[in-house]
Amino acid sequence: MPWSRDRYPPAMMRLPPAVRDKAIAIANALLAEGYLEGRAIRIAIAQAKQWAQHRLAGGRH
Repeated sequence: MPWSRDRYPPAMMRLPPAVRDKAIAIANALLAEGYLEGRAIRIAIAQAKQWAQHRLAGGRH
């Protein structure tokens, strides 16, 4: 079941909005590839957090 900015898993509730948006996009892509929801959510959150860290680190040059 695809997620959106208005409807997303409870596990994403406390993420900052930009990180949550990225996690939603990643999770939806993983679902489209056939991943189970729980696994897609965990992977998406981890990858979105990593994306945010790289994004912040990249802006400090």
